[in-house]
Amino acid sequence: MKDKLFAFPKESSTSYVELLSDLLGPFGEAAVCLRFRSNLTRGYSLFSLSTRDGHNTFLLYYYPGTRNQIQLWVDHTYQDYKLHGNDFTQWTSICASWSSSIWAVWIDGTPYKEDGVPNVKISGVPVIIIGQKQTSHGGGFKASESFVGEITDINMWDKALTDENMMDYFAANEMSGNVINWNALNYNLIGEVKKRPYVDPYPCVPL
Repeated sequence: MKDKLFAFPKESSTSYVELLSDLLGPFGEAAVCLRFRSNLTRGYSLFSLSTRDGHNTFLLYYYPGTRNQIQLWVDHTYQDYKLHGNDFTQWTSICASWSSSIWAVWIDGTPYKEDGVPNVKISGVPVIIIGQKQTSHGGGFKASESFVGEITDINMWDKALTDENMMDYFAANEMSGNVINWNALNYNLIGEVKKRPYVDPYPCVPL
């Protein structure tokens, strides 16, 4: 999937991408990074992982407008991150990292951090969905929570990322996840999602 993206052309409860992994947990910490852009003015899901234990097992959800915050869920527990004037109509890089000591969301290199929450884990076989928010294991989609726009460079790790790891990702240093690896992606495309070329708007130019 290098130099490709997933395009979600319209609001839907039937279009999504299922990401597949051989590494099924359980996880005591994790991190997800991706790049996206969207013109939506309502809330939408960026990354949804569920297990049979519950649908908000690892969820990254954005609330726009005056609320303007990212909500990170892990094992039915969540933290809110109030943002500062972000324009998601332009390509944006976002990472979410979770461990017992700290939960962090990074947006285009800007960190938002909260203290960790004890007794949180991901257990059970995960279903990972892009484009929809799961309200049941692998389903329960609502058009009003769907993603419309473009997503690329999705990676997931079974560990938290350090600040240095985050900056490597934002600098496009080819970081690849060991749970989800964008450059060797296994996935199922469902509905009207399209795979298209991705052109980096900020290419690195050698000196």
